[in-house]
Amino acid sequence: MKRWHYVALAAALAAAGGYLYVQGGPALGTLFSSSSGRKLLSVPGGPQWHTVERPGDGFKVELPAVPRDAQAPAYNETGGTEPVHMLTASPGGDITYAVTWQDNPPVARVSHSIDRTLYAARDGMLARTETTIISESRGFYHDFPSLDVLARNNQGGILDTRLVMADDRLYLLLALFPTSTARKERDVQRFFNSFVPARPSGIPETVPAASQE
Repeated sequence: MKRWHYVALAAALAAAGGYLYVQGGPALGTLFSSSSGRKLLSVPGGPQWHTVERPGDGFKVELPAVPRDAQAPAYNETGGTEPVHMLTASPGGDITYAVTWQDNPPVARVSHSIDRTLYAARDGMLARTETTIISESRGFYHDFPSLDVLARNNQGGILDTRLVMADDRLYLLLALFPTSTARKERDVQRFFNSFVPARPSGIPETVPAASQE
């Protein structure tokens, strides 16, 4: 059986993209490949925070472990697939932090409004993770519409989520914990508040040119 946080990450990808293709595909854990990031701070006995600057993907964030990239196909409303991107960090103990993003995702194209998009993404994620809401707050983050959700599943797993709609790009920030005692409010808030979204029309990341023989 897959660990709950892997299932929850798959559900987050599905919420961002529409309908995640998982049957017959690779396990989500096998998708975590390349890593990037710069060490920011190491606290003895605590997480080692890294800052990640991704201008091409429109954000900057701090993560409490070495970040890794993942990507999975999600079904869209026409039956085709579109990539959903994810950056994850696992400081240990079945604790996972993640950021997902997609431009003009199917959930937004079907919902036709920001509020409907945020709540539809929330509902899809809660249903797929079999979690129930403990609390939520609708507001704005860096002037972009946002929705914060704290949820719990019946095995005691905790899911913290911040959804941000930055123009046509939907971001999901997630922090997953196996138990309520494993959850550290200070770390969750540091992660959430370190996230700086940028408009998708920002300057792309520079790709080094191939060397000439």
